[in-house]
Amino acid sequence: METPLHKTADEAIETAASPAPTLDQHKLELYMHRLSMEQRLVKGILAGLLAAVAGAVVWAVITVITGYQIGYMAVAISFAVGYVMRTMGQGIDKVFGVMGALLALLGCVLGNFLGICGFVAEDNALGYLEVLQTFDYSYVPELMVETFSPMDVIFYGIALYQGYKMSFRHVTQEELLANASTAPVTFQL
Repeated sequence: METPLHKTADEAIETAASPAPTLDQHKLELYMHRLSMEQRLVKGILAGLLAAVAGAVVWAVITVITGYQIGYMAVAISFAVGYVMRTMGQGIDKVFGVMGALLALLGCVLGNFLGICGFVAEDNALGYLEVLQTFDYSYVPELMVETFSPMDVIFYGIALYQGYKMSFRHVTQEELLANASTAPVTFQL
């Protein structure tokens, strides 16, 4: 039975003999310029910040409910931050990755801090907002060092990497060929 996915021997030889499409440098530069004009850094940062804060709150809630700081939440936060940075910012410049990494790290550190505040609230029968309002923030560095675990380095590192990597707009080979090829491109199944 012949299907579109199966090629005859002659078609396979013909396809192998045809030269690979090349990119026209001028068309490529125009396409990359168009992509750079579509970037929205502020929109991406605001969306990434929102994702980082939301992820931190979720991490803190899970930490307080379970009584454990679950490091995998750092991966989830970095995924969320990177995803919204990519979709809302449409970035191809390095600054998108750097901001995605920093926002992912911020979400992780904030999640740890809010988790600590949750434990303080429960231990002292206080409201969470009351703890946040009355907390002496000069103790934050000391508190974070006191509660630091070597595993934090690993998960923070993963968050930085994922936040960076995921924050860029994906440009596929098909998009490049369609917008910067020297020859018309046809796709066959």
